[in-house]
Amino acid sequence: MKKTAFIFPGQGAQKLGMGQDFYEGFEESREVYDWASENLNMDMKALCFEENDRLNITRYTQPALLATEIAMLKVIEAKGIVPAVTAGLSLGEYGALVAAKKMSWQDALRVIERRGLFMQEAVPVGGAMSAVMGLDFEKVEEICRNTGGIVEPANYNCPGQIVISGEAEAVEKAGAAIKAAGAKRVAPLKVSGPFHSSMLKGAGEQLKPELSKVTWMDSDIPYVSNTIAEPVADSSAIEGLLVRQVSESVRWQQSVEKMIEMGVEVFVEIGPGKTLAGFLKRIDRKFPCITIETAEDLKKLEELVC
Repeated sequence: MKKTAFIFPGQGAQKLGMGQDFYEGFEESREVYDWASENLNMDMKALCFEENDRLNITRYTQPALLATEIAMLKVIEAKGIVPAVTAGLSLGEYGALVAAKKMSWQDALRVIERRGLFMQEAVPVGGAMSAVMGLDFEKVEEICRNTGGIVEPANYNCPGQIVISGEAEAVEKAGAAIKAAGAKRVAPLKVSGPFHSSMLKGAGEQLKPELSKVTWMDSDIPYVSNTIAEPVADSSAIEGLLVRQVSESVRWQQSVEKMIEMGVEVFVEIGPGKTLAGFLKRIDRKFPCITIETAEDLKKLEELVC
């Protein structure tokens, strides 16, 4: 089998109907959705499969998306396909931890339900995020440092694309300076808060007691942390990194580059949408990436990795 990385998307990838064919076709997937409905006190089938106004609310988005990713992962695991390394963008990091056998999927869902709630409740008035296209990271970082107020790099997605986050006025001011410095585009994002900025530090602190209840496991499969863009083998380090992850930058491009350096030959994006596959094309298009978002996609997976 080719050296394969399992990667998991983050908030924003969710969409109505995600995972429904997995639920209908696989017992492994039904177990995940049914457990989440019973133990997280939310109707996961209604949330993911039926028209509703909650799926894009952080409190509900995070457990719904992670349940979908895990439901898909369990089917892939049943086929005997094992990753050499895993990673996930923001909340997707919890999917990566499950795939790397660092935490149980039940613990992951319990924690992510709390994480979604804490992040929603911690959102301060006046926060904002903007996507920046076409300017190098160092220049964006410099402008953020010199703007005043709170404005920080939130996501290093791929070459030429970085997201900034913080106080609305500071984000707007930095965006104007970034545009003047030659960026092709600065686009305000429709988000409910300044995620992955220091304004969310309180939510990370709230998460500590929940993470302390997790039974961390050792395994031979490394996962690459968003926060340090390095493989983590020692399970004792994970808790602190997940606390930091809520309010620190997601180093996605650097994480992908690290996995390539580790010898990964194939990337498999597990979850709705093709966001991470799109980023990979801009990071290094030599490496194939397939997205598993429907049961039909499983055929492509077996052809590619075996």
